[in-house]
Amino acid sequence: MSDIAGDFTNDMSPSTDLREHREFASEIKFVVPRPLADQIRDWTRARLSPDPNGAGNLSDVYRITSLYFDTEQFEVYHRKGSFGRSKYRIRRYGSSEVAFLERKLKTHGLVSKRRTIVRVDELERVSGPAAERSWAGCWYHRRLLARQLRAVCQISYERTARVSMTRCGPIRLTLDNAICARPVSGIAFTAAGDGALLLEHEVIVELKFRFEMPALFKQLVEEFGLNPKPISKYRMAAAALGLVAEQNANPTVTPNGEASLCLIS
Repeated sequence: MSDIAGDFTNDMSPSTDLREHREFASEIKFVVPRPLADQIRDWTRARLSPDPNGAGNLSDVYRITSLYFDTEQFEVYHRKGSFGRSKYRIRRYGSSEVAFLERKLKTHGLVSKRRTIVRVDELERVSGPAAERSWAGCWYHRRLLARQLRAVCQISYERTARVSMTRCGPIRLTLDNAICARPVSGIAFTAAGDGALLLEHEVIVELKFRFEMPALFKQLVEEFGLNPKPISKYRMAAAALGLVAEQNANPTVTPNGEASLCLIS
C-alpha cells in the first residue's frame, strides 16, 4: 500500500510537495440526500482504500478549510471572461501548520491545479502591495495582484475520501458534508463558529479520475441511479452570505440524488 499511497499523495490527495502542477483530470459531482450518501459511503468503503492522509476510525476522513478570492465586482462568481475558468483559494487540512496556495483551472470540462505549500504564519505575505520574488508563493501573489483578487469568504467541511489504482490511473471518490461558510476581511483562517450552513440535508459526492470513467464508478452511478450536477461551494457560499444577489442558492434534491441548482461551477 505504501507505493500506491505515494502515488495518490502526488496525484489525487493533499501533497507535501513545495510546488505542484497537476495534470488535467475529470471531476463529476452529485448532490445527494444524507441517507443516500451513507449508502454510497458504505459501498465505497467496501471497494476502495482509505485516503493516505485520512484520519478517524477508518482513516479516510479529514477537515478542509479554504479561503476563496474574488474581485470587488465579484467577477469570479459571475464567471466573467477568464474569471469563469479559474478559481483562486488557500486551503488548509485540519489544523495543519501549512496551507496550499491553489489555482484551479477548468478547460473544456477538464480540471488542472497548481499548488504551492507555505506555512500558515506566512499567509500575511500574500496581502502585501508587491510580491516577494524569493518567496515560494510569489507566483500566487502576483496573480492575485494582477487580477485584483481579495479574500471574500471561508468555507469549511468534513471530507470522506477513498482511493484506488486502476488500469486508467488513480481514481478518487469524496463525500463532503457539514459545509459551513463565513465572510472574511483578510487572508487568515478563522476558528469555526457562527456561519451559514450550506446543504444542511445533502452531501456532495465527487468522482475524480484520469482519462475515461472507470468501470467501478460506472457501476456506482448505475446502482444508485445518480445524475451529475456540477455545483460550486463558493458560489453557494457567496449567495448564502449575502455577498451577491441570491439566485436559488439551495438545490432541490430528488430521491435519486439529482439536484436542480442554478449556482453551478
